[in-house]
Amino acid sequence: MPIEGGCSCGGVRYALASPPMVVHCCHCTWCQRETGSAFVVNAVIEADRLRVTRGAADYVPTPSASGKGQEIARCPTCRVALWSHYAGSGRKSAFVRVGTMDDPAACPPDVHIFTASKQPWVVLSDGAPAFADFYPTSQGVWSDEGRARWKALMQG
Repeated sequence: MPIEGGCSCGGVRYALASPPMVVHCCHCTWCQRETGSAFVVNAVIEADRLRVTRGAADYVPTPSASGKGQEIARCPTCRVALWSHYAGSGRKSAFVRVGTMDDPAACPPDVHIFTASKQPWVVLSDGAPAFADFYPTSQGVWSDEGRARWKALMQG
């Protein structure tokens, strides 16, 4: 710790003060469109544990499949997406794009979600559980610590 990362031009840098609560690899068509890739890998963390160490991000309102939208934090210069705030938890949590981390290998997916719409040439062989849609909270995807942190975040 901390986990550090930033955009392509170096204008925005960040540090995570603790490991993420959970890491999602989302294969939904919305994430595919928004990233221009086959999926997105997001490390979910409390927003107060995400510290911007250089620059400032622009917040871009973006539609989402839920219809509630999200805010994507982007570098104002190179426009790289660094993290998102989704409507469910707002700015209490941040879904940090693992690909922007200095060492993305430090945050492999805990779960693959929305695999019903994954690209057929994507082969899931990392051993993480996979769900056609989102997963039931009873599935044990989150660690006990992660669940406790999320509960505290949502009650705070």
